[in-house]
Amino acid sequence: MRTIPTLLVSLTALTHCMFAIAAPTPLTPQTAEYQVNYGDIELGKAKYTLPNPEDGVYKYRFDSDLSLLLLTDVRHILSEFTQENSQLSPLRYLQQRQGVGPNYTEQTAFAKAQGFIHTRYKDEKGKFPYEGEIFDPLMVQLQFRLDMAAGKEALDYKMVKDNELDEYKFHVIGRERMNIDSGSYDTVKIEVVRDNKKRQTFFWMAPDLAYLPVRLTHFEKGSKQLDIKLLKYHFDEVVSQESKPADIAERPQVPKLLGTTEG
Repeated sequence: MRTIPTLLVSLTALTHCMFAIAAPTPLTPQTAEYQVNYGDIELGKAKYTLPNPEDGVYKYRFDSDLSLLLLTDVRHILSEFTQENSQLSPLRYLQQRQGVGPNYTEQTAFAKAQGFIHTRYKDEKGKFPYEGEIFDPLMVQLQFRLDMAAGKEALDYKMVKDNELDEYKFHVIGRERMNIDSGSYDTVKIEVVRDNKKRQTFFWMAPDLAYLPVRLTHFEKGSKQLDIKLLKYHFDEVVSQESKPADIAERPQVPKLLGTTEG
C-alpha cells in the first residue's frame, strides 16, 4: 500500500520539474492593450503582442488605429530580435503607416555579422555601422524592461529611427501608486531625459507585471498632449527552461530589406 503514495510523490516531483510555471518576465508571451487620448479626447487604441519565439527569434508587434475628426493614423510595426542572456539583438524592423498625410514604410535590417545596418525610410536609403549595443524603436522597450528588472542604473539606449541614429536616456523618479480605470498599480515613475522642459514625457511601469507600462503622458510646453493608459493585459503561462531540449537552433540569416538586394 505504501507504493501508491510513493509513486504519487515521485510523479508530483517529476511534474513540477518538467512543467514548473515561471513568474512572468518582460519576455513572457503577452498582450497589452492601451487607450490613447489627446488631452481628454479619445483617439483610439493601441496593442502590443509578444508571442512565443520561433527558432530562437522573437516577433514583437505593435498595432494602432487612431482618429481625430477627419484625421486618421493606422500603424503596424514588427520587430524581430534574438536574446542572449539578458541582452537583446535586433534583426529586422518594419513599420507601415497609413492615414491622412503621406503613407510610408520604414524598414531596417541589422546585419551584425557584416557590421552594418541598412535602412529605408520614405523611399530614402541609409547605411550605418553596427557598433555596440543598438536597438530598434519597438524592441528597445523590452530591453528597457529587462534592465529595470535587473536593477540597472544606466538607462541609456541607442536606436535606429527614421534613417537616423538617436540616443535616449531615462531617469527613475521614484515609486508611485497609479490608479486608472483598469486597476490600481504599484509603479516606478520614469522620465525621458531632454535638454529642455518644452517637451516632457513620463511613464509608469509596474514591477509586479514584469515592468509593463501602465500609463504614459506627454507634455508640449506644459500642456498635456498624449495620455496613454493600460486597458487590459495577459501573460501566457510559461514552462520553465527545464522542459526545453538542450539543442539550440542556429541564429537565422538577417532578412533582406524588401525590394533590395542588400542583406
